[in-house]
Amino acid sequence: MSLGAGLLCRASQFVELFPPTVSPEIVVREARLEDSWEVVETHCSSFFPKYSFPLDFVLRIDRLVAMLFGFSIPHGCRRTCLVAVIGSSVHDTFFFGSEDVEIGGPIGRFSLNKGYVAGILTVDTVADFLPRKGPLRQRRTGIAYISNVAVQERFRRKGIAKRLIAKAEAQARTWGCRAVALHCDLNNPGATKLYTGQGFKCIKVPEGANWPQPKTSPDIQFNFMMKLLNTPTAA
Repeated sequence: MSLGAGLLCRASQFVELFPPTVSPEIVVREARLEDSWEVVETHCSSFFPKYSFPLDFVLRIDRLVAMLFGFSIPHGCRRTCLVAVIGSSVHDTFFFGSEDVEIGGPIGRFSLNKGYVAGILTVDTVADFLPRKGPLRQRRTGIAYISNVAVQERFRRKGIAKRLIAKAEAQARTWGCRAVALHCDLNNPGATKLYTGQGFKCIKVPEGANWPQPKTSPDIQFNFMMKLLNTPTAA
C-alpha cells in the first residue's frame, strides 16, 4: 500500500534524533487494508500539522481515496508501504504491496488492527524522482526510492525511523535492487543525521542538470542521498 499517485512525495521530514533502543512490541511490516486510516492520519499529522477542521478532515479523505485507488504504476515496477505498528499481531491478514502492488493474504481473513501505526514509509522502484538515463531519458532500474517517512509525534525518539529504513532496504534487496535513494530536506538536520548514520551519502547534482525532485513547496530544497546495498556473495 502506498500513499497513492499524485501525493506529495516527501522523504522523511519527521524523524527522531538520538533514538534509544526500540521497544520489543514494535513490529515493522507491510501495511494492510485495515491500517489505511491510521496510515493517512500519520501522514497528514506529520506533514500537515497546522491544518484545522474542516480542511484537515477533507485532506485525510483525499489521501485515503488516493491510497486505496491510486495504484497505477508502470508495468514491472513495485511499490509498498511499510508501517511500524505497536501492539499488533505479525500474522498476515489482507495487505497491499510487493509485485505490481497486488493485494495479498488469505481470502476471507480480515481483522481490525488492534495496535497503533506509529510510523510509515513508502518504498518503490517507479523511479519518478531519480535522474533519467541516457539520451532517451529511460527510467533507472535497480534503485529503490524511499519517501513519505513519518513517525507520529508521541512515538518519536524510539528508533522507529531506523527500523523502517532497515526494512525498506531489506525489501529492496528482495526486489534485486543494488541501491536505495531518497531526498532529504536541507533544512532538516535531524533527518540528514539519521540518514548519514544509516550509511546514506549525499550525491552532488551536476551543475545545470535538471534532476527531478519531490513535488512540494517551491521554497524547499533537497539533498539527494543514496546508499549502496550489500549483496550476498556466491559461495
